[in-house]
Amino acid sequence: MSDAITAERAAPEPLLSASAVYDNASDGGSIASARAFTAAFLSAAPSVRREPVAGECVELAQLVVSELVTNAVRHAFGPCRLLLELRRDALEISVFDRAAAAPVPQGHDPRRIGQHGLEIVVAVCESLSVEPDPEGKRVRARLSLLPAYADAAAPADRRPR
Repeated sequence: MSDAITAERAAPEPLLSASAVYDNASDGGSIASARAFTAAFLSAAPSVRREPVAGECVELAQLVVSELVTNAVRHAFGPCRLLLELRRDALEISVFDRAAAAPVPQGHDPRRIGQHGLEIVVAVCESLSVEPDPEGKRVRARLSLLPAYADAAAPADRRPR
């Protein structure tokens, strides 16, 4: 018999975190509110980081939040909760909803109208995971706040030259 010691590196506490609940799935107001909430949250970053979050990163964060909240309000019943956790070099975006089923990305199809949200999130984020939650699930995306990553994730027509 051998004894083994395993250790997982504990994730450091976020520098800043905030959450909001959106329960009105009948209109697009919750999505616009989530985008505004994200921009306001990131504008507070200089209070806990050395520098503000780059504008390109704020736009990407709003895009990811928009796509994840849209999925939650369209495909899950009841309210969803948005949790933003600011790390030193990344923003973790989590959306909790009451549906247990994980979102399924569609295959690439340039002729399809809509349903490209998860493709977009995967393209601009470092990681995307779906975790079971006692009341449904948690969809977590990690978005780098490093300027080089934002430049690479930006559409070609908006990249610095």
